[in-house]
Amino acid sequence: KSFFLTTGFSPGALVSPFNFRKSYYSAQMAKRVAVVLAGCGVYDGSEIHEASAVLVHLSRGGATVQMFAPNIEQMHVVNHLKGEPAEEKRNVLVESARLARGNIQDLSKLSVKDHDAVIFPGGFGAAKNLCTWAMQGKDCSVNGEVKAALQAFHGEGKPIGLCCISPVLAAKVFPGCEVTVGIEKDERYPDTSDTAAAINQLGCKHVSKSVTESHVDGKNKLVTTCAFMCNAPIHEIFDGIGSMVQENGGKL
Repeated sequence: KSFFLTTGFSPGALVSPFNFRKSYYSAQMAKRVAVVLAGCGVYDGSEIHEASAVLVHLSRGGATVQMFAPNIEQMHVVNHLKGEPAEEKRNVLVESARLARGNIQDLSKLSVKDHDAVIFPGGFGAAKNLCTWAMQGKDCSVNGEVKAALQAFHGEGKPIGLCCISPVLAAKVFPGCEVTVGIEKDERYPDTSDTAAAINQLGCKHVSKSVTESHVDGKNKLVTTCAFMCNAPIHEIFDGIGSMVQENGGKL
């Protein structure tokens, strides 16, 4: 069964790959998933391709999705053409509405009782707007509404998915948890080693996983994948996020 999408698993799914896929996408697909965005654009908001991949995989599984974002000012605005800061101000919720096609709510309205799981796509916005990791590393603070949402889902034993840099949110909020941000000491993952070291210094455990894989922390019901922490072709990013969404949660 899928960690995020199913509650049942048909014995017939074990007969063949075709039957497995048919069962996966037909068995009890009424799950409600919250997706928390951090703006629009890799350098100052949510990574667009990661957010899209999350939505595609959830849609394919038949989940009901509601997107949220904090109603706060972005840390800063980056000109994505020039790759440098711009002298303007933007709102995280307003910018996230671009990705959500307008169908988005203030994060303050997110209620754990109305959802079965929550997913946080990556992008620098996760490290700049949802927390201050981009500036302070392991000594960062997490936005109060983001922290409250994470704690609420964790407290109810509901799955939490995080990709790219967003697993650092879990590392700050859940001491001793296990996450992945890629493979350490591998040139395809240029920022993984430093990020993993900081995660370990927080008393958590970093688990090396490739870009197409995800890691499940069964105790804390966290599923993480590295996404664009790896310099990989976009289809590999897409597949890794698919693994995060579809991860077998049978032992949990």
